[in-house]
Amino acid sequence: MLLLDLQQLTHLQDEFRFSMRRLFVDLCREMHADYADLTKEFGLPTGFFDSLRSSLELGAYSNWKVVGWIETLNDLVYLLDVLEQLMSDKAPREFAEQLLHECQEKFFEHGYLDDLFPTGQPHARGLEKRLLALCRRLAQELTLESLWFDPALTSRWCHQRKVGHWDVPGTLAPNCERSELGGTIAVDTTGAWCQAPKEIRRALHHASGRVVFRVEPTGIAVKAGKIISRIWSGRGEKRHWQWAYHAPTVAILGNEPVTVASTLVYGKNRQPRTVKPTEPRQVARIARAWQIIQLAWPEGHEVLKLLTSRIVPLQAKGVVSFSYRHRPGLSFINCFDRGNLDLIDDLIHENSHHHLNLLLRKYVLYQGDHNQQIFYSPWRRSLRPLRGILHATFTFTMGACLFQRLSSWALGRDGATRWKKAGLIERDLHRARFRCLEEVGSVRYSLQDLHYADHHLGWLTSSGRRLVGLLTEAIELVERESERFTRDVECSTFAPALRKHVKELQQARQVYGPVRLEKT
Repeated sequence: MLLLDLQQLTHLQDEFRFSMRRLFVDLCREMHADYADLTKEFGLPTGFFDSLRSSLELGAYSNWKVVGWIETLNDLVYLLDVLEQLMSDKAPREFAEQLLHECQEKFFEHGYLDDLFPTGQPHARGLEKRLLALCRRLAQELTLESLWFDPALTSRWCHQRKVGHWDVPGTLAPNCERSELGGTIAVDTTGAWCQAPKEIRRALHHASGRVVFRVEPTGIAVKAGKIISRIWSGRGEKRHWQWAYHAPTVAILGNEPVTVASTLVYGKNRQPRTVKPTEPRQVARIARAWQIIQLAWPEGHEVLKLLTSRIVPLQAKGVVSFSYRHRPGLSFINCFDRGNLDLIDDLIHENSHHHLNLLLRKYVLYQGDHNQQIFYSPWRRSLRPLRGILHATFTFTMGACLFQRLSSWALGRDGATRWKKAGLIERDLHRARFRCLEEVGSVRYSLQDLHYADHHLGWLTSSGRRLVGLLTEAIELVERESERFTRDVECSTFAPALRKHVKELQQARQVYGPVRLEKT
């Protein structure tokens, strides 16, 4: 489980692909064997999903879009099981309490918890209705997205069923989770998309984005109001898009190119508001940040290249970059509210989440923590569960490594020239050194809590213990390498912030240290 062992990570990714394919097989079997009536009620085309499973190549099973789709299908099958249990349960209050606890554990990244328990309380009244609505929504989203993985397969399946057409209700409204423009359809798994003609886009205003997709043996069309427009045609070898086709925007060329999605725009309430085309300037900034990582930290760049495949720019004041466990390789990066050094940092930070999530797919790193929020997080300045502390310690260890490498890259005969060519200024160098020392202190603080969780609470597995050991070794190396510029930081404008940070960690240890944990 070496942190930057590229060969081992590549092997883990191959294992992950096989596991996702097995999961897809198992889910299809369960839908046929255990939930045939419910899938029929929700209009879920399980036969088409069988065809899709057979057609996907192995490499697709690590694609962010395919994995996210399979994970959503897995969630739906879980919820179908919950629905069956609820319909036969004689103690709805106790059932609701147990389900709330399970949702907090299982769906901490999703909005399902709000769908099922909007007040945050285990209210049994209306739970079945809310669960039915959630299952119906997920079934519709899964069906709609599945149409465009391979439109030729979709039309062929319709032809094989010997039906004139297959109508699928859907929407052409903007999709904030995947950052897709309104009036467009994301096609295949590359990030390509097709844009509706003007008459369809005008009709969407009167239909609130709601449309009906009609699949026929010879193509796929959409009906918006009274207007019908052919999207894709396929007859024999003659297959083509009727709507304007747009190839994905590529920031980094290669065998596995890195693509850039449309920009996700947030409102003043820090919630997604709309989606807009990404400016070429932001694509160029991402490409330059990527190149700087390659030059300053080649080992880190190799892992970045392996695990990050698509960037979603965020125009969101005060919103930090983020990623999802169920969308591996997809990083949402704030490109507007942060500078060039932050952009470099965020690329590595979100990639580190992908890195740890890949490890978590293979290894059980912790157990028995029961989601208790008892560990102080130096980054959030609040109490977090063990899962959150482990993620933060891992990602910010990588951040400390990055800042140490950037600081070293700026030294030497041509260091200042390299730094300036990278679009970075002298203050960025001082800040990189400060951030390195800041993260060393924070990581060391949380490593103490992880050691405590292991040796006193017994919450880490042997794999978790080994990972914490590797993180300890990594941060000790960074600390030794950073000694050369420690005095520079102490004499810089960042010195007060560093002293304040050290003091806050000392105070937090007194309030939230092991003595307090033993009394909890």
